[in-house]
Amino acid sequence: MTTTVPEMTSAALPAAAPARWQDYLQLLKPRVMSLVIFTAFTGLLCAGAPLNPVLAGVAILCIAVGGGASGALNMWYEADLDALMRRTRGRPLPTGRVQRGDALALGITLSLFSVMLMGLAVNLLAAALLAFTIFFYAVVYTMWLKRATPQNIVIGGLAGALPPAVGWAAASGSAPLSAWLLVAIIFFWTPPHFWALSLVTCEDYAKAGVPMMPVVRGEAATRRQIFLYSLVVAPLGLVPAFTGLGGPLYLAVAAIGGAGFLALAAKVAFPSHSPTPAASRPLLPARGREDARRLFGFSIAYLFLIFAALLVEHLAGVRPLVR
Repeated sequence: MTTTVPEMTSAALPAAAPARWQDYLQLLKPRVMSLVIFTAFTGLLCAGAPLNPVLAGVAILCIAVGGGASGALNMWYEADLDALMRRTRGRPLPTGRVQRGDALALGITLSLFSVMLMGLAVNLLAAALLAFTIFFYAVVYTMWLKRATPQNIVIGGLAGALPPAVGWAAASGSAPLSAWLLVAIIFFWTPPHFWALSLVTCEDYAKAGVPMMPVVRGEAATRRQIFLYSLVVAPLGLVPAFTGLGGPLYLAVAAIGGAGFLALAAKVAFPSHSPTPAASRPLLPARGREDARRLFGFSIAYLFLIFAALLVEHLAGVRPLVR
C-alpha cells in the first residue's frame, strides 16, 4: 500500500516565536530519554564488571545525550507530520518556536558529542553501539520505515531496545547473550505497547498519512497482533530468571506482570462488547479505547518493574536463581 503524506515545507510551518530553553529540552524527548537512561543503567549494573563511578556517570550521560539527539533528529524530520497530528502539533517545531535548521544542528551536534565522548572516555564497543542506535532511530526508522510500512514500529523498535546492550558494553567492554536478552525483551514489548496507543490515536496517523498498523490493516488485525506479541513478551520476560541474570524477586515480578500483560492484551484482542457498525463508530468503541489505554499504561509499568527488579537484586547482592 502506497501512502501519500501531505506536503509541508519549512516555509509552511508557523512563523518563528521566541524559543525558550524548555523548547530545546522538549526536542530531546525527555520522557523517552528517561526510559533509555533507566534500561541502560540496568544493563550497566547487570554486567557486574568493576567500573569507575565517574566513567559510569560519563557512560550514562553519553547514552542520555545520544537518546536526546535521536529525539531532536526525529522532530526535525517529522515536523510536517507533527503539525498534522493532534497529539504532536504543540511541539516546538510545528508551533514555530524552534526552527527546523536549529533542531537539525542540535541533533547532529549532540550525536557527535555523545559518540565521541563515549569512545574516548569509555570504550569503542559502547561508542559503536551508541552510534548505531542513533543512526537506526534517526535514519532507518524515522526517515524510511515510519512512512513506508505498517511494520515500522516492529523493525524500528530495535533502536529503543538497544540501550541495555550499550550500558553493558560500557561497563564490561563486551555484549554477551544476557545483554541481548534484555534487548530482546524490549524489542518484543515495543509493538504491543505502541499499537495499543495507536488504536486510540489512529485518526491522527490516518490524517497524516502514516501507515501505522490500525490504519493499514485495520482494528481487528491490530488487536490480534497485540495479543500474538504478548504471547512472546510474557514468557520471554521470565527467561532472565533461568539464565543467571535474575533472582526470586525478578521471577515473581515478571510472572505476575506477564500474567497481567497477557490478560489485558486478551481483553483488547477479544472484546466482550459488541461493536457497532463500522459506518457509525470511530475505530474503537469507547470501551475498546479504554482497554487499549489500560494496556498501554500497564505495559509501561510492566517494563519498568521488571528492570527495577533486576536493579534491586544486583544492588542488594541477591543471588540469581541459576548460577
